[in-house]
Amino acid sequence: MDSIVVRGGGPLNGEIPIAGAKNACLTLMPATLLSDEPLTLTNAPRLSDIATMTLLLQSLGAEVSSLQKGQVLAMSSHDITNQHADYDIVRKMRASILVLGPLLARFGRAEVSLPGGCAIGARPVDLHLKGLEALGAELDLRDGYVHATAPGGLKGGTVDFPLVSVGATENVLMAATLAKGTTVINNAAREPEIVDLAQCLRRMGAEIEGEGTSTITVQGVDALHGATHPVVTDRIELGTYMLAPAFCGGEVECLGGRIDLVGAFCEKLDAAGISVEETPRGLKVSRKNGRIHAVDVTTEPFPGFPTDLQAQMMALLCTAEGTSRLEEKIFENRFMHAPELIRMGARIDVHGGHATVTGVERLKGAPVMATDLRASVSLILAGLAAEGETVVNRVYHLDRGYERVEEKLGACGASIERIRA
Repeated sequence: MDSIVVRGGGPLNGEIPIAGAKNACLTLMPATLLSDEPLTLTNAPRLSDIATMTLLLQSLGAEVSSLQKGQVLAMSSHDITNQHADYDIVRKMRASILVLGPLLARFGRAEVSLPGGCAIGARPVDLHLKGLEALGAELDLRDGYVHATAPGGLKGGTVDFPLVSVGATENVLMAATLAKGTTVINNAAREPEIVDLAQCLRRMGAEIEGEGTSTITVQGVDALHGATHPVVTDRIELGTYMLAPAFCGGEVECLGGRIDLVGAFCEKLDAAGISVEETPRGLKVSRKNGRIHAVDVTTEPFPGFPTDLQAQMMALLCTAEGTSRLEEKIFENRFMHAPELIRMGARIDVHGGHATVTGVERLKGAPVMATDLRASVSLILAGLAAEGETVVNRVYHLDRGYERVEEKLGACGASIERIRA
């Protein structure tokens, strides 16, 4: 397996272009199954997860072409040959479950394997299933697959989510576009990726209101048509690279960045002593003066602090002045990066969903192991500010969500290289 070697050193200065959002693109791609006309996505990120979703769609009979060095995805589902999403592909990525709603809505049947993905808690799909049942789906779980049917087609209904779920909101939203009648989704997720999906579906002819709020209303239509849609900026990649100069000093401009995508995150950066300035091209970030300050962080659904930036923020707070407290309220078992940071000299005490971080003057380089996607990049960031050399192993997780990390950080002066297995 590949590893990444980071040597701590001086400040970072320069520009980092932010890619289209992985989580948005992985949701937009299955939307092609809702129509027999072409769907084209621009500003697509070049990641292994995108390749996995491409394989899944192709296995169903969709045509997917990668253009302009992978930044444009041209898709067509005019000749879907089956509605069976196989375990061998689905197990690699949780987002694979998002083909369930579109297949069921358009074809009245679907067989989708229960998914896999990063080991950061159970993350069950029960909310996806309950939402589709509210639209008239008949579901049977057997042999590791969801067998779903809607012989008379899906029908509009009221979906009351007991918990906010981004994936379940996305699945039900896509399914509702072709359901007969009106669907109301209560306690819907409000993330920018949901807004982006709704905007794409509307370009395809869907009738949707309320995205970005906790109540989304969908009036079903008979058919959707083709469209071209730009993938929204990746707020998690944005937040990650915003932290880079906070670790090392210097000034980095994140091209394409927007405050509205990372508002709660920026509030914590300000409290920690990190300057964020809007520019015509994005967001410019620098450390204000000296050592950063400890802050408390609680992860919450959007517009709160994102769970996908918790690991990176913890790594930063390892060298803050004072004691920080982090509470993880979205996923269980998402502090697996803590033992690896401790190997680098961090002082972290974890109790269930809470972690206490007492800042030290400086981390020390060490061999560490990536346990999941966001943990992997947090260790790279920590290595940038650590004394000596840090070797991050098992970086296949990293390639699922960050494109050209070595190139982007290296262009700003980081000493970082990938060692091919």
